[in-house]
Amino acid sequence: MKKLLLLLAFSIGIVSIQAQTKEELKTQKAEKQAIADTAQGEVDALQAQIDALPGWRKGVFGTIGGMLSNSSNWYSQDTPNNSSGNIGVSLNAYANLIQDDFFWRNTLTTNLNWVKLDDKDTDSDSENFNPTTDVFNISSLYGRNITKNVAISALMEYRTTLLDNFNDPGYLDVGVGATWTPMENLIVVIHPINYNFVFADNDAVFESSLGAKIVADYSKEIGAISFKSNLSTFQSFKSGDLSNVTWTNSFSYTLWKMIGVGFDFGLRSNKQEALNYALGQFDPIAVPVQAVPNFDNVDNKLQSYWLLGLSYNL
Repeated sequence: MKKLLLLLAFSIGIVSIQAQTKEELKTQKAEKQAIADTAQGEVDALQAQIDALPGWRKGVFGTIGGMLSNSSNWYSQDTPNNSSGNIGVSLNAYANLIQDDFFWRNTLTTNLNWVKLDDKDTDSDSENFNPTTDVFNISSLYGRNITKNVAISALMEYRTTLLDNFNDPGYLDVGVGATWTPMENLIVVIHPINYNFVFADNDAVFESSLGAKIVADYSKEIGAISFKSNLSTFQSFKSGDLSNVTWTNSFSYTLWKMIGVGFDFGLRSNKQEALNYALGQFDPIAVPVQAVPNFDNVDNKLQSYWLLGLSYNL
């Protein structure tokens, strides 16, 4: 009986010591974590001071990988309606020179995609990898500060496709006005004087004109998350038929090492591209002459694309 009591007391003592040791380890871990959090906060504060200094800011993020793809009424490509598996590359890069009295911001956005295409508009599909989503945008913005958040600025922006119908159409905007920077990662460009040069083989549809340009660009990197959104609009003074708007978005989330999830989507409204596509599909033999597509009767549907899949982050 005494041996049993001694064994029971010994077991209780071991459990008590283990419990005490576990609590001590938890306490030590909490103390170390508090020190690490304080140090990280100091590091972040120092990095913010470094980022605020005049000089160049450069960065790039993007995704490479297999994705699911869908396009609807994306008139700048040969197959505007498709659904397929694909290989895609999305790249967003910037090089910004920030000084006390001026800035020079340069950005590059591309989204290229190749697929074995399931064309919804035909029963005979090619077995080759064909380009589908095809976005290329490069811009350069220079400004002289007149206040902390407002500058007199000049913008040059070029938009086209690379893989299919390069520079047909291509859009070159050149204009002057003001740039507002309400926060570090948000740039709003308002240029009431802007000329929209349009390059295309079909000059009966595509026409250059004078108008107003508005661009809003937001980009942010928070830990494993990278995000960029760009809205570019042109309002023609000559005719609303010559106006256009494009909104592109890129999101990347790193799950493990360099592997993660990438998601891109874009919207566009461009009546010139809609009419050019409609004329390409028009059959004068099958359709009465009075039904020839023009700016008055063309169905200018909202263009869209999206990409989703596992990615390898650059």
